[in-house]
Amino acid sequence: MFHVHSFPPVETPDARVLVLGTMPGKMSLHAQQYYAHPRNSFWRIAGEILGFEAGSVYEHRVSSLAASGVALWDVLQSCSRGGSLDSAIDRDSMIFNDFAAFFARHRAIHRVCFNGAKAESLYLRHIQPLVASTTEVEYLRLPSTSPAHAGKSFLEKLGAWSAISPNERLPGHPFSHFTTTTF
Repeated sequence: MFHVHSFPPVETPDARVLVLGTMPGKMSLHAQQYYAHPRNSFWRIAGEILGFEAGSVYEHRVSSLAASGVALWDVLQSCSRGGSLDSAIDRDSMIFNDFAAFFARHRAIHRVCFNGAKAESLYLRHIQPLVASTTEVEYLRLPSTSPAHAGKSFLEKLGAWSAISPNERLPGHPFSHFTTTTF
């Protein structure tokens, strides 16, 4: 079991969509880059949807994401775990990121997209009850981009992940599995 820390958010003040993972995996932590595992499809999917080259240098991918109005962060600030999988996280060690401060800086966020079920469940259970907002926020769980999540094809994931486009309208979206909350 080792103790790990997440990265600062990828953000701009005018971000409209927030993508949340749980905690970077071992390869990402080693590279100090979000979604660094070569078989993780996050950057390929984001590049296709937002119009940037998924194979470009990390700094370009991050700036392209931010320029598209998409912020990127993790639910957890730190935790202990025995491997890279979310299931290896020790529940008693979890420390959550400061979302109240994040949303105070990013009042234009109208959609939170979760990269998998664990990020969604942790956020909805531990964070959502504590954050206040004066705007309507949509919460949407998307299929995990992790190589460990092989239950959906790349094209199915790509279709679902179109929700990260800040201009995407969700009603009728093929993966319209979300709840809308107004605080």
